[in-house]
Amino acid sequence: MVSRQQARREVSAWRPRVPGVVEVFHAHFTEYAYPMHVHDAWTLLIVDDGAVRYDLDRHQHGTPHDTVTLLPPHVPHNGAPATPHGFRKRVVYLDATQLDDSFIGPAVDGPDLADPVLRRRVGQLHTALKHPGDELEAASRLTLIGERLRGHLRPRPTDDRLSPRPGPGVAHALRELLDARLVPGIALDEAARLVHAHPAHLVRAFSAAFGIAPHQYLMSRRVDHARRLLLDGLPPVEVATAAGFYDQSHLTRHFKRLVGVAPGRYCAGPRASSR
Repeated sequence: MVSRQQARREVSAWRPRVPGVVEVFHAHFTEYAYPMHVHDAWTLLIVDDGAVRYDLDRHQHGTPHDTVTLLPPHVPHNGAPATPHGFRKRVVYLDATQLDDSFIGPAVDGPDLADPVLRRRVGQLHTALKHPGDELEAASRLTLIGERLRGHLRPRPTDDRLSPRPGPGVAHALRELLDARLVPGIALDEAARLVHAHPAHLVRAFSAAFGIAPHQYLMSRRVDHARRLLLDGLPPVEVATAAGFYDQSHLTRHFKRLVGVAPGRYCAGPRASSR
Protein backbone atom coordinates (compact mmCIF):
# COMPACT_ATOMS: atom_id res chain seq x y z
CA MET A 1 0.00 0.00 0.00
CA VAL A 2 1.34 3.44 -0.91
CA SER A 3 1.73 5.73 2.09
CA ARG A 4 0.13 9.15 2.06
CA GLN A 5 3.59 10.70 2.00
CA GLN A 6 4.25 8.83 -1.25
CA ALA A 7 0.84 9.46 -2.81
CA ARG A 8 1.11 11.33 -6.10
CA ARG A 9 -1.32 13.50 -8.00
CA GLU A 10 0.38 14.97 -11.03
CA VAL A 11 -1.80 16.49 -13.72
CA SER A 12 -1.44 18.73 -16.76
CA ALA A 13 -4.27 19.91 -18.97
CA TRP A 14 -4.60 22.21 -21.95
CA ARG A 15 -6.85 23.01 -24.90
CA PRO A 16 -5.04 22.76 -28.25
CA ARG A 17 -6.10 24.61 -31.38
CA VAL A 18 -7.35 21.43 -33.04
CA PRO A 19 -11.01 21.18 -34.11
CA GLY A 20 -12.84 18.42 -32.31
CA VAL A 21 -10.54 18.37 -29.27
CA VAL A 22 -12.15 19.79 -26.13
CA GLU A 23 -9.26 19.13 -23.75
CA VAL A 24 -6.04 17.15 -23.33
CA PHE A 25 -5.40 15.71 -19.86
CA HIS A 26 -2.32 13.85 -18.61
CA ALA A 27 -2.23 12.46 -15.08
CA HIS A 28 -0.25 10.26 -12.70
CA PHE A 29 -2.23 9.07 -9.66
CA THR A 30 -1.26 6.54 -7.02
CA GLU A 31 -4.14 6.68 -4.55
CA TYR A 32 -6.80 8.97 -5.97
CA ALA A 33 -10.10 7.37 -7.00
CA TYR A 34 -12.64 9.17 -9.16
CA PRO A 35 -16.23 9.11 -7.84
CA MET A 36 -19.08 8.46 -10.23
CA HIS A 37 -19.33 11.35 -12.68
CA VAL A 38 -20.19 12.22 -16.28
CA HIS A 39 -18.63 14.22 -19.10
CA ASP A 40 -20.31 16.05 -21.94
CA ALA A 41 -17.52 14.91 -24.29
CA TRP A 42 -16.10 11.58 -25.42
CA THR A 43 -13.19 10.34 -23.27
CA LEU A 44 -10.43 8.68 -25.30
CA LEU A 45 -8.02 7.15 -22.79
CA ILE A 46 -4.74 5.27 -22.90
CA VAL A 47 -2.80 4.08 -19.85
CA ASP A 48 1.00 4.17 -20.12
CA ASP A 49 1.78 2.61 -16.75
CA GLY A 50 -0.29 0.62 -14.27
CA ALA A 51 -4.00 0.04 -14.82
CA VAL A 52 -7.38 1.62 -14.07
CA ARG A 53 -10.46 -0.18 -12.78
CA TYR A 54 -13.79 1.53 -13.52
CA ASP A 55 -17.53 1.03 -13.60
CA LEU A 56 -19.58 2.06 -16.63
CA ASP A 57 -23.34 1.58 -16.77
CA ARG A 58 -23.17 -0.68 -13.69
CA HIS A 59 -20.59 -3.00 -15.26
CA GLN A 60 -16.98 -3.25 -14.12
CA HIS A 61 -14.19 -2.78 -16.66
CA GLY A 62 -10.43 -2.41 -16.71
CA THR A 63 -7.66 -1.06 -18.90
CA PRO A 64 -5.34 -3.96 -19.74
CA HIS A 65 -2.04 -3.27 -21.46
CA ASP A 66 -2.16 -1.87 -25.01
CA THR A 67 -5.89 -1.22 -25.07
CA VAL A 68 -7.69 2.01 -25.88
CA THR A 69 -10.64 2.98 -23.71
CA LEU A 70 -13.48 5.06 -25.13
CA LEU A 71 -16.02 6.35 -22.61
CA PRO A 72 -19.16 7.92 -24.07
CA PRO A 73 -20.61 11.26 -22.93
CA HIS A 74 -23.49 11.48 -20.46
CA VAL A 75 -22.92 7.95 -19.08
CA PRO A 76 -21.75 7.82 -15.44
CA HIS A 77 -18.41 6.18 -14.68
CA ASN A 78 -15.75 6.19 -11.99
CA GLY A 79 -12.08 5.16 -11.85
CA ALA A 80 -9.47 3.90 -9.40
CA PRO A 81 -5.94 2.46 -9.54
CA ALA A 82 -5.90 -1.28 -10.17
CA THR A 83 -2.24 -1.70 -9.19
CA PRO A 84 -0.35 -0.75 -5.99
CA HIS A 85 1.75 1.89 -7.76
CA GLY A 86 -1.23 3.61 -9.36
CA PHE A 87 -1.47 4.57 -13.01
CA ARG A 88 -0.25 7.06 -15.56
CA LYS A 89 -2.76 7.99 -18.24
CA ARG A 90 -3.24 10.26 -21.22
CA VAL A 91 -6.72 11.43 -22.17
CA VAL A 92 -8.12 13.44 -25.03
CA TYR A 93 -11.71 14.66 -24.79
CA LEU A 94 -13.52 14.81 -28.13
CA ASP A 95 -16.68 16.64 -29.13
CA ALA A 96 -19.62 15.38 -31.18
CA THR A 97 -17.98 16.30 -34.49
CA GLN A 98 -15.79 13.23 -34.06
CA LEU A 99 -18.42 10.80 -32.76
CA ASP A 100 -22.12 11.61 -32.60
CA ASP A 101 -24.60 10.31 -30.03
CA SER A 102 -25.54 7.32 -32.18
CA PHE A 103 -22.29 5.67 -31.08
CA ILE A 104 -23.01 5.94 -27.34
CA GLY A 105 -24.78 2.57 -27.11
CA PRO A 106 -22.02 0.57 -28.83
CA ALA A 107 -19.39 2.36 -26.72
CA VAL A 108 -21.21 1.39 -23.51
CA ASP A 109 -21.29 -2.24 -24.67
CA GLY A 110 -17.58 -2.33 -25.53
CA PRO A 111 -15.52 0.58 -24.18
CA ASP A 112 -12.12 -1.20 -24.15
CA LEU A 113 -10.65 -1.71 -27.62
CA ALA A 114 -7.75 -4.13 -28.14
CA ASP A 115 -6.28 -2.55 -31.27
CA PRO A 116 -2.49 -2.02 -31.42
CA VAL A 117 -2.76 0.24 -34.48
CA LEU A 118 -5.31 2.46 -32.75
CA ARG A 119 -3.19 2.49 -29.57
CA ARG A 120 -0.14 3.64 -31.52
CA ARG A 121 -2.10 6.32 -33.35
CA VAL A 122 -3.54 7.72 -30.14
CA GLY A 123 -0.03 7.93 -28.70
CA GLN A 124 1.15 9.75 -31.82
CA LEU A 125 -1.79 12.13 -31.51
CA HIS A 126 -0.76 13.05 -27.97
CA THR A 127 2.79 13.74 -29.14
CA ALA A 128 1.49 16.10 -31.81
CA LEU A 129 -0.91 17.80 -29.39
CA LYS A 130 1.99 18.74 -27.09
CA HIS A 131 3.57 21.03 -29.67
CA PRO A 132 1.93 24.28 -30.81
CA GLY A 133 2.37 24.58 -34.56
CA ASP A 134 1.70 20.90 -35.27
CA GLU A 135 -2.06 21.31 -35.56
CA LEU A 136 -2.20 19.89 -39.10
CA GLU A 137 -0.46 16.72 -37.92
CA ALA A 138 -2.77 16.43 -34.92
CA ALA A 139 -5.87 16.95 -37.06
CA SER A 140 -4.67 14.41 -39.62
CA ARG A 141 -4.02 11.81 -36.95
CA LEU A 142 -7.31 12.56 -35.24
CA THR A 143 -9.38 12.09 -38.38
CA LEU A 144 -7.88 8.63 -38.95
CA ILE A 145 -8.44 7.77 -35.28
CA GLY A 146 -12.08 8.82 -35.56
CA GLU A 147 -12.52 6.67 -38.64
CA ARG A 148 -11.03 3.65 -36.86
CA LEU A 149 -13.17 4.20 -33.76
CA ARG A 150 -16.31 4.33 -35.88
CA GLY A 151 -15.23 1.09 -37.53
CA HIS A 152 -15.00 -0.59 -34.12
CA LEU A 153 -18.31 0.76 -32.91
CA ARG A 154 -20.23 0.19 -36.11
CA PRO A 155 -18.42 -2.36 -38.30
CA ARG A 156 -19.08 -2.23 -42.02
CA PRO A 157 -18.78 -4.95 -44.68
CA THR A 158 -15.17 -5.55 -45.72
CA ASP A 159 -15.97 -5.94 -49.40
CA ASP A 160 -13.53 -3.60 -51.18
CA ARG A 161 -16.15 -2.84 -53.81
CA LEU A 162 -18.16 -1.05 -51.11
CA SER A 163 -15.24 1.22 -50.09
CA PRO A 164 -14.18 3.94 -52.54
CA ARG A 165 -10.44 4.01 -53.09
CA PRO A 166 -8.59 7.28 -52.62
CA GLY A 167 -8.23 9.08 -55.93
CA PRO A 168 -5.16 11.03 -57.08
CA GLY A 169 -7.19 14.13 -57.94
CA VAL A 170 -7.83 15.25 -54.38
CA ALA A 171 -4.23 14.43 -53.45
CA HIS A 172 -2.83 16.78 -56.09
CA ALA A 173 -5.39 19.41 -55.15
CA LEU A 174 -4.25 19.24 -51.51
CA ARG A 175 -0.60 19.48 -52.53
CA GLU A 176 -1.38 22.65 -54.45
CA LEU A 177 -3.14 24.05 -51.39
CA LEU A 178 -0.20 23.22 -49.12
CA ASP A 179 2.23 24.83 -51.56
CA ALA A 180 0.08 27.95 -51.78
CA ARG A 181 -0.33 28.16 -47.97
CA LEU A 182 3.24 27.21 -47.09
CA VAL A 183 3.74 29.92 -44.46
CA PRO A 184 0.25 30.56 -43.05
CA GLY A 185 -0.73 26.88 -43.32
CA ILE A 186 -4.22 25.50 -43.70
CA ALA A 187 -6.51 23.54 -41.39
CA LEU A 188 -7.45 20.04 -42.48
CA ASP A 189 -11.18 20.78 -42.29
CA GLU A 190 -10.78 23.83 -44.53
CA ALA A 191 -8.68 21.88 -47.03
CA ALA A 192 -11.29 19.12 -47.11
CA ARG A 193 -14.04 21.64 -47.85
CA LEU A 194 -12.04 23.27 -50.63
CA VAL A 195 -11.30 20.01 -52.43
CA HIS A 196 -14.71 18.46 -51.62
CA ALA A 197 -13.41 15.40 -49.78
CA HIS A 198 -13.83 13.90 -46.34
CA PRO A 199 -10.78 14.69 -44.15
CA ALA A 200 -9.92 11.02 -43.57
CA HIS A 201 -10.25 10.27 -47.30
CA LEU A 202 -8.06 13.28 -48.07
CA VAL A 203 -5.26 12.17 -45.72
CA ARG A 204 -5.32 8.61 -47.10
CA ALA A 205 -5.38 9.80 -50.71
CA PHE A 206 -2.42 12.16 -50.20
CA SER A 207 -0.37 9.52 -48.37
CA ALA A 208 -1.11 6.92 -51.05
CA ALA A 209 -0.27 9.27 -53.92
CA PHE A 210 2.96 10.76 -52.58
CA GLY A 211 4.18 8.32 -49.94
CA ILE A 212 4.16 10.98 -47.24
CA ALA A 213 1.46 12.38 -44.95
CA PRO A 214 0.20 15.94 -45.57
CA HIS A 215 1.73 17.30 -42.35
CA GLN A 216 5.09 15.70 -43.18
CA TYR A 217 5.00 17.26 -46.64
CA LEU A 218 4.22 20.70 -45.25
CA MET A 219 6.97 20.55 -42.61
CA SER A 220 9.57 19.35 -45.10
CA ARG A 221 8.68 22.22 -47.44
CA ARG A 222 8.94 24.69 -44.56
CA VAL A 223 12.31 23.30 -43.52
CA ASP A 224 13.56 23.70 -47.09
CA HIS A 225 12.34 27.31 -47.06
CA ALA A 226 14.08 27.84 -43.71
CA ARG A 227 17.37 26.52 -45.11
CA ARG A 228 17.31 29.10 -47.88
CA LEU A 229 16.56 31.90 -45.44
CA LEU A 230 19.37 30.82 -43.13
CA LEU A 231 21.80 30.80 -46.06
CA ASP A 232 20.60 34.31 -46.89
CA GLY A 233 21.85 35.37 -43.46
CA LEU A 234 18.62 35.63 -41.45
CA PRO A 235 18.91 34.63 -37.78
CA PRO A 236 16.93 31.53 -36.69
CA VAL A 237 14.45 33.56 -34.63
CA GLU A 238 13.42 35.50 -37.75
CA VAL A 239 13.54 32.43 -39.97
CA ALA A 240 11.04 30.63 -37.73
CA THR A 241 8.35 33.24 -38.33
CA ALA A 242 9.20 33.75 -41.99
CA ALA A 243 9.03 30.03 -42.74
CA GLY A 244 5.71 29.43 -40.99
CA PHE A 245 6.82 27.85 -37.71
CA TYR A 246 5.12 28.58 -34.40
CA ASP A 247 8.36 29.75 -32.76
CA GLN A 248 12.10 29.08 -32.81
CA SER A 249 11.85 25.87 -30.77
CA HIS A 250 9.26 24.58 -33.24
CA LEU A 251 11.66 25.31 -36.10
CA THR A 252 14.59 23.72 -34.26
CA ARG A 253 12.73 20.49 -33.52
CA HIS A 254 11.67 19.88 -37.12
CA PHE A 255 14.92 21.22 -38.60
CA LYS A 256 17.07 18.85 -36.51
CA ARG A 257 14.83 15.92 -37.36
CA LEU A 258 15.09 16.51 -41.12
CA VAL A 259 18.55 18.05 -41.49
CA GLY A 260 20.42 16.54 -38.54
CA VAL A 261 21.67 19.79 -37.00
CA ALA A 262 20.12 22.80 -35.33
CA PRO A 263 19.38 25.87 -37.49
CA GLY A 264 22.10 27.89 -35.76
CA ARG A 265 24.74 25.34 -36.81
CA TYR A 266 23.44 24.81 -40.32
CA CYS A 267 25.22 27.73 -41.98
CA ALA A 268 28.25 27.94 -39.69
CA GLY A 269 30.55 26.17 -42.15
CA PRO A 270 33.17 27.44 -44.63
CA ARG A 271 30.68 28.55 -47.26
CA ALA A 272 28.84 30.71 -44.76
CA SER A 273 32.02 32.38 -43.55
CA SER A 274 33.20 33.00 -47.12
CA ARG A 275 29.97 34.84 -47.86
